[in-house]
Amino acid sequence: MELSWLNWLYTAVAQVITWIHTGYSTVLDPNSGLTWALTIVTLTICMRILIFPLFLKQMRSSRKMQELAPKVQEIRKRHKNDKQRMNQEVMALYQGAGANPLGGCLPVVAQFPIFISMFTVLRAIAADQAKFGMSQELVDSAKHASIFGAYLPETFWGATEISQKIVIGLFVAVSSLTTFLTVRQSVQRSMAQMPDNPMAQQQKILMYISPLFAFFSLNFPLGLIMYWVTTNLWTLGQQHWFYSRHPMPQFDAKGNAIPVEPKPSLIAKIHKNTPEEPAPEASPEPKIIRQQPQRQTRSKRTGSKKS
Repeated sequence: MELSWLNWLYTAVAQVITWIHTGYSTVLDPNSGLTWALTIVTLTICMRILIFPLFLKQMRSSRKMQELAPKVQEIRKRHKNDKQRMNQEVMALYQGAGANPLGGCLPVVAQFPIFISMFTVLRAIAADQAKFGMSQELVDSAKHASIFGAYLPETFWGATEISQKIVIGLFVAVSSLTTFLTVRQSVQRSMAQMPDNPMAQQQKILMYISPLFAFFSLNFPLGLIMYWVTTNLWTLGQQHWFYSRHPMPQFDAKGNAIPVEPKPSLIAKIHKNTPEEPAPEASPEPKIIRQQPQRQTRSKRTGSKKS
């Protein structure tokens, strides 16, 4: 079902796909699966770079919440019998520190319209419809492009050959695995910081439920599954980079955050592990021999001569 008020976004996504595909077609076969796979991957990366500021805002908000964790636990203990008062004081604490508990939803919300647009454009290609500014030539090229024998707009249930179902099924499995790893990476950090947080416990449950969403992917076109795998891999690398540069805060006895040194980057580790050339040994300095003055006889000192 197309949303008419999103037609402008469908057209924009289709236009970007056209531009990227045209660029790769200058050096690759425009009808090959490799060209179309690179087109989808490049589109995904461009979109993730575009929403990178939202990711930073999400991570900074999450870090502020972690720094406030001891104070939040203190409020919960103090008002454990009055949940309304507890929630009010926790929200007031977050607002005063500039932390947004809903900040983690920003990247997901920003990706959702792109996801819907990709689904709509690929469905139009599968239906052989030159819509949203796409030419019929481009539609035919995408419709007949295959990735390991499976066509780009094809779904698991719509595939006619067993080999095509296997290829799409493998992509769905990778999509499920990367989704699980992405959620697990975030949940483990939350659980380590606030193990008694009810929201963290719910996230842990979601971590094990997330692979079940793969069953819904069986109705998605192969191109859309490739988009989801790419964005999951990007998220894994992006979160690992941020977590390594911003380790979990430590606290003193008063609950104040203690600065923690970030983990060294990969380049720093490589540079550290590179054996340094031993410095050339300095040539030994010549030994200075100090000549002691010879003791003169008494006759030489007085100038007398023996007769």
